[in-house]
Amino acid sequence: MSSNHDEPLFLNDDPEELPGELTEGVWKLLIVDDDQEIHAVTKMALSDVIIANRTLEFLHAYSGEEALDALTDHDDIAMVLLDVVMETDDAGLNVAKAIREELNNDEVRIVLRTGQPGYAPEESVVKSYDINDYKTKTELTRSRLLTTVFSAIRSYQQLRTINENRRGLRKIIHSASNLMEKHSIVNFSEGVVTQLASLLGLRAEGIVGARAPDKDNEIIVLGAAGHFAGSINKTLRSLESQRIEQGVQRCLIERRHIQLEGATVFFIDGQEHQAAAYIETSESIENYDQELLEVFLANIAVGFENANLFEELRSAAYLDPLTGIANRAEFTRKLQQLSEYPNKNQVAAIVDIDHFSDVNDGLGQDVGNALLRSVALRLTEQLGEDIFVARIAADVFGLIGPVNLVSPQNLNELFKLPFRAGEHYIPLSITSGFTSGENPEQANGKGLLKQVYIALKNAKKNSFERFNYYRPYMEEETQRRLHMVRRLRADFAARKLEVWYQPQVDLNTGCIIGVESLLRWPQSDGSFISPAEFIPLAEYSGLIVDIGAWVIEEACQQIRRFNERDYNNIRIAVNVSVPQFRTRDFPELIEQQLNNHQVNADRLELEITESIVMEDPDFVADILYRLKQQGIHVAIDDFGVGFSSLSYLQKLPLDRLKIDKTFVHNSSQDSGRIIIETIVDMAHRLGLGIVAEGIEDQQQLEYFTRLQCAEAQGYYFARPMPAEQLMKLLERENGDCVSLSSSAASD
Repeated sequence: MSSNHDEPLFLNDDPEELPGELTEGVWKLLIVDDDQEIHAVTKMALSDVIIANRTLEFLHAYSGEEALDALTDHDDIAMVLLDVVMETDDAGLNVAKAIREELNNDEVRIVLRTGQPGYAPEESVVKSYDINDYKTKTELTRSRLLTTVFSAIRSYQQLRTINENRRGLRKIIHSASNLMEKHSIVNFSEGVVTQLASLLGLRAEGIVGARAPDKDNEIIVLGAAGHFAGSINKTLRSLESQRIEQGVQRCLIERRHIQLEGATVFFIDGQEHQAAAYIETSESIENYDQELLEVFLANIAVGFENANLFEELRSAAYLDPLTGIANRAEFTRKLQQLSEYPNKNQVAAIVDIDHFSDVNDGLGQDVGNALLRSVALRLTEQLGEDIFVARIAADVFGLIGPVNLVSPQNLNELFKLPFRAGEHYIPLSITSGFTSGENPEQANGKGLLKQVYIALKNAKKNSFERFNYYRPYMEEETQRRLHMVRRLRADFAARKLEVWYQPQVDLNTGCIIGVESLLRWPQSDGSFISPAEFIPLAEYSGLIVDIGAWVIEEACQQIRRFNERDYNNIRIAVNVSVPQFRTRDFPELIEQQLNNHQVNADRLELEITESIVMEDPDFVADILYRLKQQGIHVAIDDFGVGFSSLSYLQKLPLDRLKIDKTFVHNSSQDSGRIIIETIVDMAHRLGLGIVAEGIEDQQQLEYFTRLQCAEAQGYYFARPMPAEQLMKLLERENGDCVSLSSSAASD
């Protein structure tokens, strides 16, 4: 194209374009040509053109490099009028290639122009780089240029719309999937604000509000972003903006989007729950793609229902349904948070109501439930918002808060006054365990829970004040005890436990008339663990029932061995524990063992403690009568140590009383002798035999002989010994009577 060509550059043959009302925005057109005159005449020809109610804005580049820079800086260029031949013969083609492959811009329309009529790009280039049109400069009258520009820009507009819709849908899917991961209704609602603002191309400034079901129809801010962030979980009224409050209320009442000055309120319509999203924007909602917004809001409505459902499930999982406060799972979660951020000014505690089962047993479960609700109410109201309160077991509450508030003194003060449960006013006492939030042991949430339970257990066992703070030695002792229980269970299964026997002597004849079976736990180094240590562990673990049954079996086997050696007058006494005695088929178990080993029942004596008697006297009496019907003897062990009523001596079928060795050791003192002589006199009057335990010297022997105490046992006669050693002792003298002298004790 040149200035001396016969045909004018642009003829006045415009296509018809009826301009309407101009809208905001322009179409950006990039002119790329190394000829300054081409830029001028192109701009002049198109300067007054309006396409789709928008004017044109011209950008200029004079080389391929400048063209790419302009396209990099402006991602909204609609059309490029691109000269093919500039600094090189294929400069324009290189620009077209870079636009599609390097800039990845598939929207901008490219029209190639050349001043060399014989030169044209290959067909493959036009297809590969999506060239919109190719013209020689001599072809472009003004009407043809306008037609080309109109066609290119409308093509750009359609592509842009399609791509925007595609990006919008992709963004909706991405936004919705992100929101579905936010199970908390607060996090979900905050995400709604952020994603809505993102779709609209705005900063995230807004709130999501919904009516609270239990707060007199009050609208609560569920989520917020931007300068509203501090309003989460507060009432809409707390924003102190009548315009926002009225707009959200109107949106929820009219169930539609509301346009306000400087904001839009979007209605989120779920099946059971509705919400309103208030977004600050000066743009009218009509300016945005309604369909995209509606699709997004439809997704939000489903997600909103899911988030509410999850919130309800979460409430069920972390709230105690009886009292309405947090439950054990939530308490453990709070402890986990405390463990992650240790704080010496925080303390965790558990409060156990003493003898709460008496309330349920005596007044009924309804009163018990009302009492628990009353306790929860007092704890939450009087301790204040700084204290986290949870019900973590039937009658156990957990607390987390400042050390000056969660203290034994404060808790005891709260329980000074009785609690109302229906028509009843019930006084309560508590036992408490505490652990510091400083967490020197670096325990996790479950570890802290274990610590407070260890402190509680120690308070129940050892503390007169009924509270205790966790100390590491407590856990070490617990671990040691559990380790011993495991070892005891393993050794019992491996039959490593032994039954030893201590002779009982008739004080009139000096003959052995019986033995007491005693449990021993030998160790690999030849030592023994004291029964005073491992018997309570066996009772604690429940293993004592199996061990007790085994001891009875061993005793019956030993009686049979006595019979085989013609020691027909020697009985065996076996201690019976509380759990063992309360076994439903205990009498039948005894009878079965006697039958299995074919021994007479009168050769077996069962020793029970006063604690067994006093737990349930009627039940004990029934069991003892059933045992007596079999011919089994019954003795009360450690008589006089407890504080039980003596009336049971008249009611129960007893054969003997065993005077505890603590009284025997005090027989040299006046006070000790008074107790002993009272017991002996009472036993004589009731027709009961007497066994004095723990005789260790000649003086004690002579004293009990003078009292006409029939039987005794102790180191003076013989120490406990294995069955083999006992049989050797009995074999020393052949005959019906095996006599023990003081020399026997030294053997």
